Amino acid sequence: MKQDKENKIRADLMVTGDYVLTFNHKKEVVEKGAVALKGDRIIAVGQASRVGKEIEAKEVLDASGCLIMPGLINLHTHAAMTCFRGLVDDLPHQVWLHEHIFPAEARHVSEETVYWGTMLAAVEMIKSGTTTFCDGYFCEDGAARAVVASGIRAIVAQGVIDFPAPGVPDPRINVKAAEAFVFRWQGKSPNLVPSIFCHSPYTCSVETLTRAKEVCKQHGILFQIHLSETKDEVEEVEKRYGSRPADHLRTLGLLDAETLCHHAVWVSGEEIAILAENNVGVSHNPESNMKLASGVAPVPAMLASGIKVGLGTDGCASNNNLDMFQEMDTTAKLHKVHWGDPTICSAVQVVAMASSGGASALGMGGELGSLGPGKKADIITIDLNQPHLTPMYEPCSHLVYAARGADVRDVIVDGRVIMRQRQLIEIDEQEIMAKVREIADNIRGGQL
Repeated sequence: MKQDKENKIRADLMVTGDYVLTFNHKKEVVEKGAVALKGDRIIAVGQASRVGKEIEAKEVLDASGCLIMPGLINLHTHAAMTCFRGLVDDLPHQVWLHEHIFPAEARHVSEETVYWGTMLAAVEMIKSGTTTFCDGYFCEDGAARAVVASGIRAIVAQGVIDFPAPGVPDPRINVKAAEAFVFRWQGKSPNLVPSIFCHSPYTCSVETLTRAKEVCKQHGILFQIHLSETKDEVEEVEKRYGSRPADHLRTLGLLDAETLCHHAVWVSGEEIAILAENNVGVSHNPESNMKLASGVAPVPAMLASGIKVGLGTDGCASNNNLDMFQEMDTTAKLHKVHWGDPTICSAVQVVAMASSGGASALGMGGELGSLGPGKKADIITIDLNQPHLTPMYEPCSHLVYAARGADVRDVIVDGRVIMRQRQLIEIDEQEIMAKVREIADNIRGGQL
């Protein structure tokens, strides 16, 4: 860091506000704080009076009346499914998936629909404070293009399944197609990391699972899979392989720190121990699980065992929004009522799951999820000058029980301001919504 003639450190941007919620290991909250950025990194966090004396910034983003915090991490999405938002609701999970969603995807998913659907998801997530999302879907070249165009950060995974899928009509080459996707995108953008997403243990064979995981190991990337989302899935895997899903994956050598399991609703105590022992990350998706009546994941037990648990929204066909503030509120309240304990899933714990917990589950805890020198400059500000946010006693309580995605004012990703005072800077949200409405018209008409 260079210093000017007044002996001040030079920065590109300084963000100042009423509170800075760091979510570092001490969970420090700084009143009248500031965060200084140089390039894509944070170089200082502290009280604005001190940081201002030490650092000279080219630009100051005045967030008076706001709370500054790490950008939220949406740990599980199928972003392009914004195109199917509200298409079919209020059905049993297997009927919803196999009789409606899979057929709709077969007819209507292409790289272009995935591009526009993911662009719409990026708009929704940016405007509600998500700076990183972890995705898995078909035709993911479209999603990767959307990530680069929108400025958001993402782990983008090509979906793998053992029957004909959009973009991969021959399931015999499903893993080869996924590896080709990885080759195309690895190292192409600082905001994008490719991944492979095997749909589930009951839709992917042993050979498919093991080959996909081997490719992930070769490229040093994340392996993703739906795990024990429904009771029916558990019964199917037990019937087919003679073991429960987590034990099945362990036997195949798929569980390690570079594996992210989604849902984990029906994991047993023994399976929780298996996931913990293998340092696996887990995404908790309460709103999707509630809407599809999948069940309530044993999150308190997973956290107590040391599992890295983050929060996800799932796709818009099963949620139907991507607002992580709503997901936080649901997480806290669902577990309190389900387990009969108002102390379970405290506000501090839940905000950590949506930030530092998600980063740890992705293996990116050293880069994302908290504010401190050396961390990536992914930052959001929350406008506290709202009736529902007045008065303020405890910031995390407000974020979980009172705040909304619409309270997000500014968004910074990789040191770049991509939303300022709720105005997106780099993308045209009206154009994106118009394109998705055209796609929806084609879906209604059975065309495309």
